Amino acid sequence: MSKPLVIPVDQYLHPSLPDVWFGVVMFALAMYVVLDGFDFGIGMLYATREDDHDRETLLAAFGPIWDANEVWLIAFGTMTLAAFPDVYSRLLADNYLIALGFVLALLFRGVGPELREQREDEQWQRACDWSFVGGSILAPFLFGVLAGSWVFSVGAISLPAILTGVGLVAVSAATGAAFLAAKTGPALAEEMRDLGIVATLAYLGGVVVLLAVVIWTDAGGAASTILSVPGVAIVGLSVVAGVAGIVLALRDRYRAWLGFALALPVLLSLLVALLLYPEIYPATASGTALTVEMAVVSPLALNLTTILGFPVLLVVLWYFKFLYSVFSGPIESEGYGA
Repeated sequence: MSKPLVIPVDQYLHPSLPDVWFGVVMFALAMYVVLDGFDFGIGMLYATREDDHDRETLLAAFGPIWDANEVWLIAFGTMTLAAFPDVYSRLLADNYLIALGFVLALLFRGVGPELREQREDEQWQRACDWSFVGGSILAPFLFGVLAGSWVFSVGAISLPAILTGVGLVAVSAATGAAFLAAKTGPALAEEMRDLGIVATLAYLGGVVVLLAVVIWTDAGGAASTILSVPGVAIVGLSVVAGVAGIVLALRDRYRAWLGFALALPVLLSLLVALLLYPEIYPATASGTALTVEMAVVSPLALNLTTILGFPVLLVVLWYFKFLYSVFSGPIESEGYGA
């Protein structure tokens, strides 16, 4: 009779489990940047619409999915707290004002469209529109500033952090425009194409400026990683994806353009993961650097988190696959088409 498998409390289910959880946390971050990113972009592009029908079309395009997309922000925070609690606490402690501003921006972004329908007053509706647009711009900017401060080990009021925030705003506008072009009619899609091309060029230009500043100042010791083979490859792929997306957009191949546009925040998140590994939290004034091995929780806690958490993650992924398949068709004034 075989003996039951017993995992000692001082051993991980697998020696590489801490690294796996670093990857899972970065995956959740990428999913949030990608999915809520185009939500933010739609909110920014809402400001370019004067016609109420166009505005309703923009809101309907992502209405069934934008609340669900924010699940990945909760997943990112929850997974970081569960697997790397020291990183979670230091990230919020070092950037609490930025984090608070980000949450408030999400609040204003969310309540704007909801409150707009409560009154017919023109001034009220204009204020709600500005709440929606302002929150859609400020939220990715502040999230990018927080990420830049974290990755490059600099203060929030610094050029690398601010440029990271501007870059996240630009890539959100690009993905939002591509999403709308793929979901709406020809006339609106053409306008979104032009705006999306400008946003893509702004993002690629901003990335070049950011990386030049980081290499010049060696912020957080990131210069050597950026100039490494993986770093150069990620940057090169970003340029290729951006240019290919523009070419496809000019040929009115909007669904293909959307795929390449979404590749931009994916590659950006991959670069963040490359810059953070294995030092998941660089040294700051508040404390020494934390590597993945130093910051991860005890083997028993991580083993339990893995056993209980991974099935939940699979269910969430299945739900998103189902959700996006249901609302995969083009949006019309009366709802989603076939």
